[in-house]
This record gives sequence, C-alpha cells and structure tokens, in this order.
Amino acid sequence: MKSLDHYWYSQNPVAWFFWPLSQLFCFISFIRRQLYHHGVLKTIAFDVPVVIVGNISVGGSGKTPLLIALVDYLKQQGKKPGVVSRGYGGTVAGVKQLDDNDSVKNVGDEPSMIFQRCACPVVVGRDRAAAVAYLLANNDCDIVLSDDGLQHYSLQRQFEIVVIDAQRQHGNGFCLPAGPLREKVSRLKSVDMVVYNGVPDDEVAAKNSCFYQLKFEQIINVLSGEKKALHCLKNISVLAIAGIGFPQRFFDCLTKEGLSIQQQAYSDHYDFVENDVKAWGGKCVLMTEKDAVKCRHHLLKKAEKSNEYNDVWYLPVTAMMSDNMRNDIEQKLL
Repeated sequence: MKSLDHYWYSQNPVAWFFWPLSQLFCFISFIRRQLYHHGVLKTIAFDVPVVIVGNISVGGSGKTPLLIALVDYLKQQGKKPGVVSRGYGGTVAGVKQLDDNDSVKNVGDEPSMIFQRCACPVVVGRDRAAAVAYLLANNDCDIVLSDDGLQHYSLQRQFEIVVIDAQRQHGNGFCLPAGPLREKVSRLKSVDMVVYNGVPDDEVAAKNSCFYQLKFEQIINVLSGEKKALHCLKNISVLAIAGIGFPQRFFDCLTKEGLSIQQQAYSDHYDFVENDVKAWGGKCVLMTEKDAVKCRHHLLKKAEKSNEYNDVWYLPVTAMMSDNMRNDIEQKLL
C-alpha cells in the first residue's frame, strides 16, 4: 500500500479524485477563520504575548526543533517563556503541567521532548486557551509559545510563525484530503513570519527568506547518556529508526554523513511496543530524539535482563537560525 506522501506530494488520479472534497475543506477552513476574525465566534486574549509556531500542512515540517531554539533564544534575551501543546498521542484529559514523573504515554512525545530540552514550564491540553490560562496562573512567564495551533483560532495570538519544509514545500498544493494542506497557501500572506526548514533551492529566496538548518554533532546513548561523535558509527551496520512526520529527512541526513544504514520508518507519533524494541537486541540502533523519549522505558526493562540493548543511540538536533530570521525576531517580537 502506498503512503499518503505518494498521493499528497505529487499530481496523480487519486489526488484529483478527492479534489472536490479538498475545495470543500478549504472553504470550511476559510469560513471558520472569518467567524473568529469578525467576532462571531469567541476568542480569548491574555496579558502576555502568545506566539504560534505552526504550519499549514500536516506534519513533518520540523517545527518542534525551531520552537526549542526559540525558547532558548528568548531565555538568552532575559525572557521567561512557557510552552503549551495539544499533547498529541497522550491521554491527558483537561490540562496538565509536565513534571519529571510524567510518562510519554500520558503527555505525548513532543511535549516530553520540549520539557526535557528547554527546562521551562510546559502545559498540555486540547483546549490551548485553557492551557495558556493554567500556564500563566501557575508560573512566572512573560511570553507563551504554542507548539502548533495555527488553526486553533479561539486562542488570540500576537505573532504567527509558519514553518515550511524547504524540500517538500506545499506538496501538490491541495488541501485535505487530496493534499497535505490544512489551509490554502494564500494563508501565508497573513502570518507574521514564514520560516523554511532548510535552505530554499532558489538563490534569491535563500538570500531574502527566513530559514534554519538542523545542526548535529553528537549522538547520545538512550540508556547511559554517554555521548560520542556521530562519525564513530561509520563503517558499521546501523539500524536507523524514525517515527516522525518525514522519516526520509532523518535517513538522508545519516547517509550524507557516510553511515551505512538499514532504514526502519514508522508513522508520526508511533507508540513503540515491547516487540518493536525486542527486535533491536544485539544491533547498533540510531533513532531521533522524539523516538528516544518513547523507547527508553522499554529499553530499561530489556537492559535489566540482557546487555544486548546497550548500543541504542539517538541524534539530538539544534535549529540554527539564519541572520534574516534573527533580525526579524528582534525587530518584530522582542
């Protein structure tokens, strides 16, 4: 069975078959936004700036590394940021602030990763306005970043950042279900900043656009926390694991570094089970940081009985913002 990417990122009969539904989806999205914009539907405002880091497409644009970089940057500027997230894949009912004892299964993989990397308050909840209210009532924050939520219009926002994958762009240009878009590309005209994940192919666009590149240097052992250079995995067979929106980006990154890999892709937010981890015994495994937060408890159980699971690593990445992007943030946000 072919993946949705095959249909969403190309012109093909299946995409055109669903095109009428795509037009209906776009129309409903537009009307819904207008109802909020003109006050027909209620929006909730807060006394601190709310920054949305989202996208107009479904998954895989790479917004979470950018959000982490923005939190770090704001802290360097003396700000006290907090983060809200839907907590996709988690089981939380209502709102919940993350603490060190929370399980990934309860609060979701991306919030867990953000909490571990940023050392700032993180609150999850389907109702993002309620999550922001809880965050501000229980923490000393002077700016809020929302992980995704561009289409969550009940939450008033002062700044919208849309992340676009420089490689895949907008796919076939269709809205769901014929393509990957949640809103038409024209929505980009109304946001405060469009940021590319990767350098745009067009030389002029690259010079004038805001973008970031993912930087990586070390891999970290999932169990022990040991760190070593990525090139240490050259000349050995590596099982590469990726349960993210666009797994091929991770695999391409490794092959460009000269690693010999066996690719194992999973769906975004994949919930790893014991049998998945069992198959990794005796192998050198390298995964994304997002996958590592979900696999660690399984590996700990396996490691109690066998030392065959000590060679499992993850690759943390850091979003390095372009000069244009830093300048725009300083001028428009700070």
